[in-house]
Amino acid sequence: MRPEILFPLFAPVTALPGVGPRIGKLIEQLAGPRVVDLCWHLPSGLVDRRFSPSLAEAPEGAIVTVTVTIDRHEKPRTPRLPYRVRCHDETGSLTLVFFNAKPDWLEKTLPLGQKRVVSGRVERYQGELQMAHPDHVVPEAEAESVRRVEPVYPLTAGLTPRLLAKAIRAAVERAPELPEWIDPDYLRRQGWAAWRDSLTAAHNPAELADIDPMTPARQRLAYDELLASQLALALVRARQRKLVGRRLKGNGEIRDRIAEALPFALTASQKTAIREIEADMAGPAPMLRLLQGDVGSGKTVVALMAMAIAVEAGAQAALLAPTEILARQHLATITPLAEAAGLRVGLLTGRDRAKAKAETLAGLADGSIPIVVGTHALVQDDVEFRDLGLAVIDEQHRFGVHQRLLLAEKGKGADVLVMTATPIPRTLMLTAYGDLDVSRLTEKPAGRQPIDTRALPLERIEDVIAAVGRGIADGARAYWICPLVEESEAVDLANAEARFADLAQRLPVRVGLVHGQQKAAERDTAMAAFARGDLDILVATTVVEVGVDVPAATIMVIEHAERFGLAQLHQLRGRIGRGTKRSTCLLLYQAPLGETAKARLRILRETDDGFRIAEEDLKLRGAGELLGTRQSGLPDFRLANIAAHAELLAAARDDARLILDRDPDLAGARGQALRVLLYLFERDAVVKTVRSG
Repeated sequence: MRPEILFPLFAPVTALPGVGPRIGKLIEQLAGPRVVDLCWHLPSGLVDRRFSPSLAEAPEGAIVTVTVTIDRHEKPRTPRLPYRVRCHDETGSLTLVFFNAKPDWLEKTLPLGQKRVVSGRVERYQGELQMAHPDHVVPEAEAESVRRVEPVYPLTAGLTPRLLAKAIRAAVERAPELPEWIDPDYLRRQGWAAWRDSLTAAHNPAELADIDPMTPARQRLAYDELLASQLALALVRARQRKLVGRRLKGNGEIRDRIAEALPFALTASQKTAIREIEADMAGPAPMLRLLQGDVGSGKTVVALMAMAIAVEAGAQAALLAPTEILARQHLATITPLAEAAGLRVGLLTGRDRAKAKAETLAGLADGSIPIVVGTHALVQDDVEFRDLGLAVIDEQHRFGVHQRLLLAEKGKGADVLVMTATPIPRTLMLTAYGDLDVSRLTEKPAGRQPIDTRALPLERIEDVIAAVGRGIADGARAYWICPLVEESEAVDLANAEARFADLAQRLPVRVGLVHGQQKAAERDTAMAAFARGDLDILVATTVVEVGVDVPAATIMVIEHAERFGLAQLHQLRGRIGRGTKRSTCLLLYQAPLGETAKARLRILRETDDGFRIAEEDLKLRGAGELLGTRQSGLPDFRLANIAAHAELLAAARDDARLILDRDPDLAGARGQALRVLLYLFERDAVVKTVRSG
């Protein structure tokens, strides 16, 4: 149960004064549904309202706070025209301008003949000094409540800065004094204040430097969030280690037969990864290892060798993929090698016919199917294994921690191998996979050609279309990627459909279309047709992960490349260059390019090392945007900035280890405070795994 001390923070935002259901809905879209979400919504800038010149001295374009006398109200003849309120001080006059105004409210707020303090930006219009929609209007007695430095918060349509700032002030005031969870010596060395004082300071910047992520208040809050994250991962890890595993040791026979059937020799890093996996599987605790390898580095073969170890030891193995097309791709890679070693491989997806599904389920239950590849269908209740020894999970970021444990729980103390093609910078590895040991595949398999990457302005699209046509005439196949425009799937779709129609009309080739609004079966059909060679060009949006392995595809055109992140561009580019022919990637950009976009395209032309690209992407964009955290499964931090707070992350990781060494059940005084911290950052599921104490 959530500790009672946190109840005020986990109340709905509508519990705050002045926040009704309509405003509550807007705040929920912007920050989240509860009071605590507003506490985490930190200022992104500030406005200094202390500048109070006379009207004659007010500089155009400046934010000023002035005391004026109200002279007259000028109501518009039609609602489309602005409502004007004329005012003056001893030195000059000012017109307050309101659009879509409520006359009754304005007459009450700005009564004739009275003095009012107004604050906002002044501009000159036809020689007159004007202030459109003042940010503050108060009686003279309340002037000091306006003349201050005011935090500026990120907004959403329909929410005014004043309303949001008022709600956030009320949220921060509700924050209780919480027990201290940071080690006292570390707290002293860092010069940090208590949690509540730091929260208050972060929301009350006095100057621009106070919104820097390295200020003591922001560092303290970031550390709290990172510590909660690292402690949660360490607890999951500790629980895994406590589970009784089993020693899976093979004799190498099946692996030898697979190695003989391979058309190429294993790379040095593949051999190293297999040795690390073998040692883990032979150990007493269940394996929990991440296999990280760039697109096309040969992860599937390493996974097959791991599955072979399980089968040699008399157990079964399962590979879970996020989509049916990826599952079938793994199946196509694995089956010929497994069959050469005398192994039967099953497939289980949500779209299997009843008869085929029944046969697969029976084969898993009686053990006659030693290896199965599948989608989410593998974690359904009706799937039973005779003896599952190894669960391999591909593209972990599509599955939560719980799903990877769900599959593992179908075996007794089963080993888990997680695979990802997303190169994650070392700093971020700690945040997302702090609970996993890591193996990295750093080379490309033999015979792969480097990809010729070029950046061209969009004005040259005619040349590009002609070049693609020539390439296809010579037997090439091409991907044409259209961007997501301002997160709008409708516009995104129009782009792709227009390009699809345009290419189909202008080139004598077979063009297919894949986008996020198609049914999965329709998408799979188009991709399969492209893979078979029934289509020459596949026009796709990025809503779809173009996860097809088509060695014959050697051309990739990416429209509006400047709108993509580096890692995403690298992932897309990795769809070509998978065969032995030379491949070309054309990045079309809209000129002029900003500095970040220039740097991105330059790095992409310089290197195809996914790990270097990921590190550069982190520097250029910060962690929040890296790959788009939602799609990458990396924790979505509200207070920590991984690029700025890398040292704090390392400290939080060490601290989490030390905490669990000294107090594994979080039973002591600091342990109890740390439980509050875990609930504060909603790591509730993890707290339940700790014995209550």
